[in-house]
Amino acid sequence: MKTLLTACTAVTLLAAAPALAEDISTHVLDISTGMGGTGIPVTLEMRSGDGWEQIGTGTTQDNGRVEGFDITTEAATYRLVFDMTAYDDFGPDAFFPEIDVTFAVSDTDRHHHVPVLVSAYGYSTYLGN
Repeated sequence: MKTLLTACTAVTLLAAAPALAEDISTHVLDISTGMGGTGIPVTLEMRSGDGWEQIGTGTTQDNGRVEGFDITTEAATYRLVFDMTAYDDFGPDAFFPEIDVTFAVSDTDRHHHVPVLVSAYGYSTYLGN
């Protein structure tokens, strides 16, 4: 009985705790195939003075996602840098060898998901959820 009460208490405490999610995540979707872009190195940078400071790195998973960069988001300007030459479907001769997405975070209480939709000769981005 004591074990059951301890387990119930732990579940109650976990359920009462807010869900923790990474503050910035991304996703690469290849719109020519409808599949996530796998194996793309992504760097997260934050504006620092007149330049940029690297604050995180990741590589897109099989589903095209980088779930997070293990950071605490500050109100600041950020940049995601995607190395598209590493994407097998585009390769070293990619028309857009690098995609840079710069965005400003003012609401640090929300999750910022910044996907990129790509094709061989174009890309677009938006603030997702």
